[in-house]
Formats: sequence, C-alpha cells, structure tokens
Amino acid sequence: MKTAKNIALVGMFVALLIGGQFVLSGISGVEIVTVLLLAFAYYFGIVKGLFVASTFSLLRCFIFGFFPNVIILYLIYYNLFVVVFGLLGLRFKKELNLKALIIVVITAVFMTVLFTALDDVITPLYYGFSLDAMKAYAFASLAAVLPQVICTLVTVPLIFPALNKAFSVLRI
Repeated sequence: MKTAKNIALVGMFVALLIGGQFVLSGISGVEIVTVLLLAFAYYFGIVKGLFVASTFSLLRCFIFGFFPNVIILYLIYYNLFVVVFGLLGLRFKKELNLKALIIVVITAVFMTVLFTALDDVITPLYYGFSLDAMKAYAFASLAAVLPQVICTLVTVPLIFPALNKAFSVLRI
C-alpha cells in the first residue's frame, strides 16, 4: 500500500465497518460487517483486505472493549475471511455473474458458521472452561448463529452486487 488514496480507502472502510457494527450491535444476529468486508476483499484483493481486517479487529476494541479472546478471534477469523474472498475475487476476476454470486453466498454462510465455531473453541480455551462448560457455551451459541446465517443469506445477495458495481467505478 503505497499511495495516499489506498491508505484513505482502507481508513474509510475500517470506519465504515466499525460504524456499521456499532449501529447494529443492539440487534442480535443482525450485522453488516460480513457483506461489507467480503465485497471489499473480493474487489480490492487480499493485501488491502488484510490491512482493513486487522485494523478493524484492533480499533473496534475502543468501542466494544478490549477482550483478548475476541481480539484473537477477530484477528484469526477476519484475516482468513479476507483471504477466502480475495481468492474468490481473483478467481472471478472481480466480475459478478450468477455462478459467482451463488458461490459467494454459500461461502459467506459457511464463513458465518465458522466464526461461531471458532468462538466456541477460542473462548473456552482462553478462559480455561471445563469440557461441560465448553459444550454449554457451544450449545448457547446456536441461538446466535441461526439469525446470523439468515442475515447473511439476505444481505449478501442484496448488497454485494451493488457494492461490487460501486467499487468498479472508483479510480484507485
């Protein structure tokens, strides 16, 4: 990332992610970060996406608190997330046809479930939960993952195509 335009793009997108997460934080299972970050990584690629994902993962702590298990989860998950969608963007040459959209939606749903699965491992390990407590934590997370999956199934096909088109007119 060499140009001021790229730095500004990353900074503005991180602010958008944090603002979007903050605005929707009171509604369980409803989030905008998935569709926004996947669109960014798909179009702008892995390198810029990694800057956005890592910066977002760290700066969001100033609003939501510094919880080490969450920082670890976000740094692992969102960087992996960017790699996955950055590779899909390369595979489809940033273009979006029906096949690409279907693959992106399915992958987004899988990644949404993976986020919860990673949390079900990282948090209990970090806090030293017993096996029974770990199972209870994973069971309790099922109530959150279903609305998140539904949200992903709705937001990605509706918002991602518009974002991809909007990004294509930027001169960066």
